Amino acid sequence: THNFRLQMLVVGSMAVLLALASARPQGDVEVQEYESDVGLDGYKFSYKLSDGTTRTEQGVIKNAGQENESISITGSVSWVAPDGQTYTINFVADENGFQPEGAHLPK
Repeated sequence: THNFRLQMLVVGSMAVLLALASARPQGDVEVQEYESDVGLDGYKFSYKLSDGTTRTEQGVIKNAGQENESISITGSVSWVAPDGQTYTINFVADENGFQPEGAHLPK
């Protein structure tokens, strides 16, 4: 069951990647680098796009096979805004919810 959830999480993450790439009206954006590894106890992926967008993410299954099984995800995403400034969000998503951090985000 956790394999299915993990696969769905990876598929969802890839859908976000495609949505981000297709939402940019600044011409063609190409994937310059992409790495992915999916295992029984977690996953990780990273990519870099030609428009300066980068993302890394790693998910680890905690308490596998137990009633309190969960996934802990850490990652980072950076992009270049239309004004030329680069923004970065580092995040954790786990049993405590989604916890983003970035210099441009309110605390």
